[in-house]
Amino acid sequence: MPRPVASADPFLAVADPTRRAILDRLRGGEAPVAQLAASFAMTRPAVSRHLRVLRDARLVRERRGGEDGRQRIYQLTPGPLRDVARWAEQYEAFWQDGLTRLKQHVERGTRRGRAGSER
Repeated sequence: MPRPVASADPFLAVADPTRRAILDRLRGGEAPVAQLAASFAMTRPAVSRHLRVLRDARLVRERRGGEDGRQRIYQLTPGPLRDVARWAEQYEAFWQDGLTRLKQHVERGTRRGRAGSER
């Protein structure tokens, strides 16, 4: 069975941790591909393939820059992430419930620990 193509699907594009890291770096502003590639322990062509997936999913925009116009500069286009965020928001109640239960568990353990040390 063929693997789904990540292009044009922001959900599949952000499924990869390297691509999420690239998006995180671009939150601070646009960056040339060479600067982005220097942040990763992989070849520049490998980073370019990740950027192509992000570009196909419309999560980043590429423009030409530099003195000779040959430099590729990437910019975050967060619009398609709204669908991902809306989907993830549906699970926020589960996270909140889990955090509340964790807090209660820790507080019970802390009270038991104090009670045991007073003996």
